[in-house]
Amino acid sequence: MPKASVKRLIEKKKDKLINFVLDIEKYPEFIPFCLGSKVYERKEKENFILIVADLTIGKGPFNDTYKSDVKYNKKDDTIFVTNIDGPLKYLKNNWKFVEINEKTEVHFEVDFEIKNSFLNSIMTRSFEYGLNKIADAFQKRAESI
Repeated sequence: MPKASVKRLIEKKKDKLINFVLDIEKYPEFIPFCLGSKVYERKEKENFILIVADLTIGKGPFNDTYKSDVKYNKKDDTIFVTNIDGPLKYLKNNWKFVEINEKTEVHFEVDFEIKNSFLNSIMTRSFEYGLNKIADAFQKRAESI
């Protein structure tokens, strides 16, 4: 059950970064191992933006697609992601954005488990490396927008 968190200070305004994270269709352009994405539904309801989307993750012949429920809370500038379907037993992923002057501190936490115990064991061993690689890709892209 890999679980970890990263924190980055990015030289962009909070609103721009939140919109960037919610632009799920562009993930394959810059996230390592992200082969595809599809947004099925995006709606606003009171203080929330609600998204249902697929991400296809993999490398070489090994890839799989999982469906997620994404909730952006406009009041507290958080994004909470859980899995709906796919190879994950569960996924909990939280984003928190705190603007400090002209920069934004981004907190990202992820906790998940893959249904296949063999793949889960492999992923657990390489998880920190993969998470930092993905966080680096997000930061690099965010600073270029």
